[in-house]
Amino acid sequence: MNSPALDTTDLDRALRELRHNAPSWATAPLAERVGLLERLMPRIRDGAADLAAAGARAKGYGPCSPWAAEDWAGGPWSLAQHVTARLHVLRRLIAGLEPLHADAVHERGGRTWVDVFPAPGWDRVLLGGYSAQVRIQAGITAEQVRNRAAAQYRDGVQAPGVALVLGAGNVAALTATDILHKLYAEGQVVIAKMNPVNAYLRPHFERIFAEYIQQGWLRFVDGGPNEGAYLTAHDDVDSIHVTGSDRTHDAIVWGTDEHAERRRREDTPLIDKEFTSELGGVSPCIVVPGRWSRADFRFQAEHIVTSKMNNSGHNCIASQVLVLPRSWHGTELLLEEIRQLLRALPARTDCYPGAHHRLQAVLAAHPQAERHGDDSRILVADITDHDDMLLTGEVFASALGVVRLPGETPAHFLRHAVDFANTVLPGTLGATLIVHPRTERTGSGAVEAALSELRYGTIGVNSWSGVNFLLGYTPWGAHPGHTRQAIGSGIGFVNNAFMLADIEKTVLRAPFAPAPRGLFTGSPSLSPKPPYFVTNRTGRATLEHVTRFTTTPSPARLPAVLASALRG
Repeated sequence: MNSPALDTTDLDRALRELRHNAPSWATAPLAERVGLLERLMPRIRDGAADLAAAGARAKGYGPCSPWAAEDWAGGPWSLAQHVTARLHVLRRLIAGLEPLHADAVHERGGRTWVDVFPAPGWDRVLLGGYSAQVRIQAGITAEQVRNRAAAQYRDGVQAPGVALVLGAGNVAALTATDILHKLYAEGQVVIAKMNPVNAYLRPHFERIFAEYIQQGWLRFVDGGPNEGAYLTAHDDVDSIHVTGSDRTHDAIVWGTDEHAERRRREDTPLIDKEFTSELGGVSPCIVVPGRWSRADFRFQAEHIVTSKMNNSGHNCIASQVLVLPRSWHGTELLLEEIRQLLRALPARTDCYPGAHHRLQAVLAAHPQAERHGDDSRILVADITDHDDMLLTGEVFASALGVVRLPGETPAHFLRHAVDFANTVLPGTLGATLIVHPRTERTGSGAVEAALSELRYGTIGVNSWSGVNFLLGYTPWGAHPGHTRQAIGSGIGFVNNAFMLADIEKTVLRAPFAPAPRGLFTGSPSLSPKPPYFVTNRTGRATLEHVTRFTTTPSPARLPAVLASALRG
């Protein structure tokens, strides 16, 4: 039976309107753009509970479930945080200031680094002890970094254009923040196609972005692969940004017919437009051996389980491979803590399309795999084959594999771990490194060398690398070097509030231990257990308070935030 013909009437109308209105956005005064962002905040605040509840219901639990903390973190709070970051930079430009503070750019080890987080403001209180730096590509000086930051706002009028955002299906804020990037960093109006998996978010986004829609600068549309294919090939689309998989990218660029591989080989794409992408991969969590207390093992187990179980592993940055030292006494202690946590977490299902089949494939390949909790939490505790499916493809579900590597010292282990991550695991989006501060200080620069050598666009040190996505100031994307013929984890960086050029990677650091115990581990901070931890007893309530604070900052709101955070 033939499929019904695609009705493109609404898609064509949306693109005509956007094309007509693109020049007015490209020439919109900066003060007008800032005003739009400022008026976005109350709409985020007023609809935050509904947005988070919609995500919770779609995943099969209630808005008051402990799991709902992730729907606040990856929904209204993250969106508000991104708006705050863009406002910070654009207000500096309006005031006639450079986007970057004078002391934010410095050179170290033959490279230029940029301090991007925390920016001056409340983040120093809300996320005390967290910091992020961007490493710039080789050969770029500090002066060049300063001159190129936000150049699109300082060098004249932006060229009008129409961007297509093919939205992500997993995390609520992703589509919205990609829209903000296209509007504000690239100066293009946007047609955003909702992913069928979370198309239920469209009315929430249309309410939040109401002014942009009224001005004809943004349109939302629904649809599946056919609508997506039509839009990508449309003459009125100048650029494309997609969050998805490498298969999605390749289907768009090279097609899916018998000639696809020939087109790739000859570099004759079906779509030859500006194309940026964030496509995931197999993300490692590397644990450096050291002298840990029992509390350290428990806390870092919570950290690792969070990096896997947040959103049931339906994250492109979810930890999929835990890399542990083979001869470290702490390896089995850490794994036992992880097992206990996997068994104790509240029940939930892996709801993303295809997750059940992918988990069944893991179990078929690993008959001895451990099944914890509701039996969908899979731990493969000792992978030795580099062709193992957990090392060669993204599972996008709640399965975690463990690889043990040699190394009598932290430096020796790190050399093996970096080589393994760079050469065995596909993808370069993100990696997490867990290391005791004392081990790093006495390691003769081994950790710094590892951070330099890891070919990942986002690295978290004692922080799940996925937290980088939430902050707005921290560029988010794959390590440079991919091409459209070998796309890997994608091309380009988004969530780049300072609009930096020539980015190589973002490195986010967090305290190794929460307050007050951090005082005794060499990572003093005021940060308690992070509210996004899946084990945080008040995580949802804390993130509600943090969202209200971020959308309407006031010292009067701080006691409620801190009291809830400390109870977690």
